[in-house]
Amino acid sequence: MTSNIPGNLTAPILAFDVTSGGQFENESRVILIGHGLSTATLAAGAVAICSSSMDARILAGAGSMLEGMFLAARRNAPAQEIWIGNVADTGTAEVRTITCSAPPAAGGQGILSIAGRPISIEIAAGATAANVATALVAAINGYYDRLSKRSLPYTAAIDGEDATIVRVTARHKGVYAAGHDFHIPASDGNNAFTGKLAFATATAGAGVPDISNVLAAMGDDPFETMISAFGDADNLTKAAGFLNNISGRWSYAQQLYGHYFYAKTGSSADITTAGLARDNWHLTLVPRLASGGNAEPDYEFLAGVIGRIAPWLGGGSNGDVSRNQTGLIVDGVSTPRDRGYWPEYETREAWLKNGVSTWKVSRTGEVTIDKIITQQQTTNGAPDTTFRDIQRPYQLMYALKKFRADLAAEHSNKAIANDNPDNLDALTTVKDIKATLVHSYLEMSGVLENANAAIEAMTVVRDPENPNRVNIHLPLDFVNPLDIFAGLAVANSQINTNLAA
Repeated sequence: MTSNIPGNLTAPILAFDVTSGGQFENESRVILIGHGLSTATLAAGAVAICSSSMDARILAGAGSMLEGMFLAARRNAPAQEIWIGNVADTGTAEVRTITCSAPPAAGGQGILSIAGRPISIEIAAGATAANVATALVAAINGYYDRLSKRSLPYTAAIDGEDATIVRVTARHKGVYAAGHDFHIPASDGNNAFTGKLAFATATAGAGVPDISNVLAAMGDDPFETMISAFGDADNLTKAAGFLNNISGRWSYAQQLYGHYFYAKTGSSADITTAGLARDNWHLTLVPRLASGGNAEPDYEFLAGVIGRIAPWLGGGSNGDVSRNQTGLIVDGVSTPRDRGYWPEYETREAWLKNGVSTWKVSRTGEVTIDKIITQQQTTNGAPDTTFRDIQRPYQLMYALKKFRADLAAEHSNKAIANDNPDNLDALTTVKDIKATLVHSYLEMSGVLENANAAIEAMTVVRDPENPNRVNIHLPLDFVNPLDIFAGLAVANSQINTNLAA
């Protein structure tokens, strides 16, 4: 250990210097990248920690994209450290119209679902279409679910001279709102809106945002898990560059690490094409099939799915990071209404072979994790699955951070020598450094295995041309998630116990 007490003191003193002996604890931050409202407190291009639903409402605004993403992530990761990054919107906001026709003469309950949020209106007997439209505007603007703490991603106003048309406007500009779901659900009784509302897009949303300012605002702070509402080509290129191994967060010059998750909604062919388009282990695509009746926006679905596994991805010390994640229930997200859009095994198998993560629906109708992967498919043009499973980059993050922390605790502010016969605290040797690496490796049994073989192959040498430098060869053998059980069941009319013995 390094002491601040000089070695040449003359005046009598009895003193102790104080320093840390080193105690590594893994950092595991999630940052949600999306739109906030201009009326909220978090400025466009800025990032901030967001711990509660009240924080999300204050920082990002009621009904904002970021508020919805936060609520989905927090529901699945109650103790996770979560930050938000506010990306400025650009272009034109989507406008839809809801044309109301005369309701049933006896009135009743009308239920309309917008982006997965049910809006209920009691319609009095004899009410007119204009009465319904006025009530619908009030319900949309005043919607707040006290249980889920959600508001709607739209504002509403009366449109048309006869006051029977409701104009709903997306809270943010851009193309993102095209996938929002408007649906008249079946109810236990009669839904008074059935056949009485007509939907149309009056103004298509236009404009794709730029995540650059939010990425820059992260600075030198660690953000291991980046959950983004934006998966267009330009922003994916920016994200990949931000994380790359040469000059980005995974480079030797930064060593900040991180991973970028995004959603893609489209046909199975569209999704497969998107998976193949990026051969990169710093990106993960979470898909949804279009037209299947998806309730929540895909960015909220994504936040729920990745929020569900985020605590395990940060669990290096107890081995959680290495676990198989199949079957984990994603809370608070809906299955597609059309069962034909529930991904079947053959679809999931094809997606996983082409850089696309998968989820499935349980027999009880819940969305569950199937397998989350990166988009890596090759290295130098040759097929390579080393970094395919999402566990691998997070295992690597944990291992590299622990090795660095242990080396810093034991060998910072030292001089390097070939040997240290007097055991001087100011000196370290290559044998000392290797001993630290060996000890660190052995402490990571939930992440690394085959320690004897790895340690035998490990080398620590002084550089022949620069005596101030130590070169380390550090082979790592990672624990693997148990994804597949493949057994053979042999059917017998009767087993001969004598032969079996």
